[in-house]
Formats: sequence, structure tokens, C-alpha cells
Amino acid sequence: MDAARIAELLAPFLDTELAPEQLNQISIYIDLLLRWNARINLTAVRDPEQIVTRHFGESLFAARHLLPRDQSALSAGRVVDIGSGAGYPGLPLKIWSPPIAVTLIESNHKKATFLREVIRALTLTSIDVFPYRAETYPTVSAGLVTLRAVEKFESTLPVAAGLLAPQGRLALWIGEAQTTIAHQALPTLIWARPIPLPGSQSRVLLLGNNGSMK
Repeated sequence: MDAARIAELLAPFLDTELAPEQLNQISIYIDLLLRWNARINLTAVRDPEQIVTRHFGESLFAARHLLPRDQSALSAGRVVDIGSGAGYPGLPLKIWSPPIAVTLIESNHKKATFLREVIRALTLTSIDVFPYRAETYPTVSAGLVTLRAVEKFESTLPVAAGLLAPQGRLALWIGEAQTTIAHQALPTLIWARPIPLPGSQSRVLLLGNNGSMK
């Protein structure tokens, strides 16, 4: 897809323009996704423009709230994306903030292979794929754990919270009705007010902090 069109579609989600290199990475990523999606089911969204708005737009909208784009991002700690699927939001977060270290957890081995291919094609560094269930991931202190469109949402929440560092943040892309489930499942987290996702009537970004909010 043309980089100028990608930038136009992403404008409602961002407060600053992406660099040409970042737009080129997204274009390459979309081409790979469309080719692989013809063979394995990576995403039900098949229209390229909807891929930009739904997948990249929602991921990058969160990135602007969560991550700086320069070397100060290193202080954010490791980002762990549970149930990465086709790579959202973990890969767009990495494109947004290249200095961060990212782990993509995806137990489906075909999807994990796709994620490695995207990483190779985009020449990304400090990013790895864990091709097993999140419950078996070694205990870490992640500065940010992300969940978007995962199966068994409620039962995955405690697993995600268990990976958080002190003051670490949990980011959820969910329907507004699911916010109550999150609050009840993880009552020790301090939850911020849900942030509506642009272009959606019911989906929100919900952020929880593992400790006092700064």
C-alpha cells in the first residue's frame, strides 16, 4: 500500500506523523500479511485500508499514550504482548518506538513463523517470539504487558498481571462492557479511565497500573 495513503488513514489515531521509514515498514508488513493470510488465517480483516485503521491505527493510538519514541523508551522496560496473532499490537509498538525490547507470545506455530518473517523483513532488533502458551513464559518484570483480541480473556488476565514489574502497566484493547470484568479479575491494579478508540463506538483502551499511579 502507498505510504501516503497509510499516513492519511492513520492521521485520526496519531498526534504526530510517522517517519517515512516507519510508513515503509507498515507497507511491507501489510503486503506480507495479505500474502500469508491467503494460506493461514491470520486476521478476519482482509481489506488493506481496514487493516491500517483497525490493526495499525488502534495499536499506534495506544503507543502514543504508552511509549516515547526516542531512547528514553529504554526506561519503559520490556514489552510483552500476549496472544500476538498477526502481530498486533506488539509489532506496531516496536515500529513506533524502535529502542524498546519486545517479546511476542504466540502459541500457534504457523502464526509464530509469520511473526518471525515480519521481524526479518523489517530488520527489527531486540524483539523475539515465544511460540508457547503465556502460562509457560518465564517470569519477568515487564514494564508493559499488552492484550488485544485474545481468547479466554478473563483467565488470561491473571497471567498477564503476573508478568508485570512494580509500577508496570497492563494495556487492554477491549469492548467497553469488558472493563468491569477486568476490574473484578484484577482488583489490585489501579485502573485509569477507559480511553475510547477512534472510529469505534464501543471499543476502548484500558490501562491498569501495578502500583500507585504517577
